[in-house]
Amino acid sequence: MNIKIISSENRKQINDFISSHWFSADMVVRGELVDMTILDGFVIYDDEETIIGLVTYRIKVNECEIMSLDSLRERQGVGTALVNKVIQTASKKKCMKIKLITTNDNINAIRFYQKRGFDMANLYHNAVDTSRKLKPSIPLFGDFNIPLKHEIEFEMDLIK
Repeated sequence: MNIKIISSENRKQINDFISSHWFSADMVVRGELVDMTILDGFVIYDDEETIIGLVTYRIKVNECEIMSLDSLRERQGVGTALVNKVIQTASKKKCMKIKLITTNDNINAIRFYQKRGFDMANLYHNAVDTSRKLKPSIPLFGDFNIPLKHEIEFEMDLIK
């Protein structure tokens, strides 16, 4: 798989992808409104230069946080390749851990991250109610019609 860094050359296409897949360029994480259009990340294209996978992240001090992960070809290694690239990048930048937030309805993500060595670290009970105050477009029900209520934090220690 050919993984490319998000750059000025592909930023518009990336931002259009983010807006269409996340219904907005803003994401709310633990009560913070984050502009996804300025985040670092990596992208995978198919042979026609169509995006089939995207990961965004940010680094604060010595922690890397995965902000979004999209794979349009599930179970083909796209998501794994992108997460591995972030792990590699975070290690090079001397990060001590990688963390991410998902929601209680995202059963596929909960399974995916645990199978790749991430550990469930925190449950933020009813955090999505707070997030809706900043981003009212967050639906009441998520995947599998599960009420969308809680944020779940996963972590991976990079320093062992």
